[in-house]
Amino acid sequence: MEEKYIKHRYEPILPSKNEWPVVKLARERKDFIKQVSEKSQDRILSLINKNPELLKEELETTLYREKLRIKQNPWAVDPDDEQEFWGKVKSSLLQVNSDTKLGKNARLQAYQEILKKITTRYSEEIASNFKHQHYKFTRSVVTFGFSRLLNAARVKGFRSIFSNQFTLQDKIQITGETDQLRDLATKGTVVMVPTHFSNLDSILIGWIISVLGLPPFIYGAGLNLFNISIFAYFMNALGAYKVDRRKKNLMYLETLKTYSKEAIQFGCHSLFFPGGTRSRSGMIESKLKLGLLSTAIEAQRNNFQDEQNEISGKIFIVPVTINYHFVLEAPSLIRDHLSITGQERYYKENDEFSTSYKISKFLFKFFTKGSDISVSVGRAMDVLGNYVDQDGKSLDKHGRIIDTRDYFMSNGKITVDQQREEEYTHMLGRRIVEEFHKINRVFSSHLVAFTAFELIQAKNQKLDLFDLIRLPEEEIFLPFEEFKSACQVVYDRILALRAEGQIKIAPHMKRSMDEIITHGLDNVGMYHAKRPLLRNQSGDIVTEDMSLLYFYHNRLHGYGLEKLF
Repeated sequence: MEEKYIKHRYEPILPSKNEWPVVKLARERKDFIKQVSEKSQDRILSLINKNPELLKEELETTLYREKLRIKQNPWAVDPDDEQEFWGKVKSSLLQVNSDTKLGKNARLQAYQEILKKITTRYSEEIASNFKHQHYKFTRSVVTFGFSRLLNAARVKGFRSIFSNQFTLQDKIQITGETDQLRDLATKGTVVMVPTHFSNLDSILIGWIISVLGLPPFIYGAGLNLFNISIFAYFMNALGAYKVDRRKKNLMYLETLKTYSKEAIQFGCHSLFFPGGTRSRSGMIESKLKLGLLSTAIEAQRNNFQDEQNEISGKIFIVPVTINYHFVLEAPSLIRDHLSITGQERYYKENDEFSTSYKISKFLFKFFTKGSDISVSVGRAMDVLGNYVDQDGKSLDKHGRIIDTRDYFMSNGKITVDQQREEEYTHMLGRRIVEEFHKINRVFSSHLVAFTAFELIQAKNQKLDLFDLIRLPEEEIFLPFEEFKSACQVVYDRILALRAEGQIKIAPHMKRSMDEIITHGLDNVGMYHAKRPLLRNQSGDIVTEDMSLLYFYHNRLHGYGLEKLF
């Protein structure tokens, strides 16, 4: 079956009860923050069995880590009163610890008061500042601004920036189960889980949601993005809540999970990147961060406990893959990956380009290049990883309708079982990874980068990855005919996987092999200072940066294609 992609704008889905849950949530923001704080406290206290000594230990650990973060890794977006707040927490702790007259219950209560202040602060930090009017304005600005840049690139002359000849949908192809996604957004709560390769992903997905006519989603965006003022405005307006990856303490993580769970239960369509952060290696995420994912399962169980209708209380998981020919941050991302995996074996060179990113320059370059973007929407699943039909009903492997409620029942009633739900979270994580690979769309740039790197590796079998990357670029070349022949072998295997429903390909991959190779070489890492792959004057295939070639090669990792070499 030929894959279609969206070429028109859907009519927006209108709210059934005057307003979307995200609008209602914004109106009740103060009460919602209070609710998140209180439930976070309950979660933390249950984890430590209300033991004063364990709570004291967690409070002290949180204080220590926060003081260290402020000193060693401050960000411009951090609140101005950081030092003052944590100074007061320290004073309160010292006061409780030094009061020898306090009994066990009084001590627990005193520690709980400190806990309350911390979870309230975290809840306030995390909460989105969604404003409906700003949302509509921002959608228009993003679409208009990106379209103007696109036309400036493709229509010559001064008038080009005012042209409407090209739209974003000429550049960004939206494929997959978009009709099902729209239908389910009117029947239950959607949790969208995309792959994550670039800082552009958040704004791109926000635009996709708008094009499909979907209601606004809330989504977790890295706090680092709020350091950039223009990003901060768009993120707030589009409904982003803030995720601070620097904070690893129990109290922050539980507050974040509670916020996500409560928002989903509230009926807000939600989006988060299950990989947790951008893929450093360039690979499709294979190990997901299960913390936020578990909140969807917990919210589903709570919906069933509240006796909501099987469909109206249903939570739908929708995987999405984003495909680029190049990723602006690739040089710094792959350096991070290699330094983490190779530790001292990998020597990090200074690269001024990787530290001088300007978002305006990024967007201009991105949209003034002729390279395409693809967003693939996968088939929706329930929180157990079962596919659902157009009506939102869960299906087993044989296509028979099943009731998800049964998975949460014990002795005839809905029960809380943390161990059981932990296993469900792992199951869901594995299913999302499977779907990522199935709906991934192969670009010509992926094919040429994968083939070139594997050929170079095959010619240097005695070298490990880090020695291979250190090879002098002037010593690396591949005769074109050998390269073309290898590309054909990989391409034939990709077509076989496609026939099995294990992968998808972009339309430009249906050309002749010479055209595919030319297209791939033109697009792969197309405006990096050093090109990962190109053809020299002799016609041979060469590289200017082996680590970048490795990054783009990795997009086809996970399909067993390495066995072809």
